[in-house]
Amino acid sequence: MSRTSVLVLRLAGPLQSWGASSRFTRRTTESAPTKSGVVGLLAAAAGVERGDDTRLAPLAALRFGIRIDQPGTRIRDFHTAHHSVTGASMPLSERFYLADAVFVAAVEGDHTLLTGLRDALRVPAYPPYLGRRSCPPSEPVDLGLFEDVGLEDVLAGVPWQAAAWYRRRQRTQQTLTVLRETAPDESAAAADVLRDQPVSFDAAHRRHTLRTVVTAVVPTPIPAGPGSTQDTHDPFAALDVLEDESA
Repeated sequence: MSRTSVLVLRLAGPLQSWGASSRFTRRTTESAPTKSGVVGLLAAAAGVERGDDTRLAPLAALRFGIRIDQPGTRIRDFHTAHHSVTGASMPLSERFYLADAVFVAAVEGDHTLLTGLRDALRVPAYPPYLGRRSCPPSEPVDLGLFEDVGLEDVLAGVPWQAAAWYRRRQRTQQTLTVLRETAPDESAAAADVLRDQPVSFDAAHRRHTLRTVVTAVVPTPIPAGPGSTQDTHDPFAALDVLEDESA
């Protein structure tokens, strides 16, 4: 019998955008990373080509969950473009992003598969990005591989990954929201559905299907200790002090 492990990622950057359904002129973002987007990040790191549905399938079958450590702010941008051959103007488009957000993503599955994915994240075949190519992560995304533990326990126990400035402003925060797939023996009666289960990333025939999502809350874990990425130099610390003194 194969061992089950959980691979954990920290998704943080100036901008993120996780679209589950978008039209050409209006590209929205969900409030948290989609399974399609995170599986795409893992597939890119592992060198899975867009049309290779056979290699994509085991990644898409991983059980997925997200914890919202720092929800960020939704912003809107307008894009213009011109046709590369004719020079004609393309329609004006709206694109939405999450600014200054931090999420903990976790995938549960076969230990050997996840070990390979963790190694790929450390030396990726293609650079990772947070939903769109214009949204690179601000630091390495790998938070580690946890053996012989379940998805729920990992999402409840990984230290709070929010930025130091955000933690200072949320001193009374008691819980974090978790969005996860149902367990095999769990009823889906109270679950929501989202069309972000990847079937194919082929550029000509990209396909997704529905998956079930359970919303839960967990107590806010103790933040990572000294020496973590969250406790390094914060250029906005002086502004927080001035803000506190003027209150």
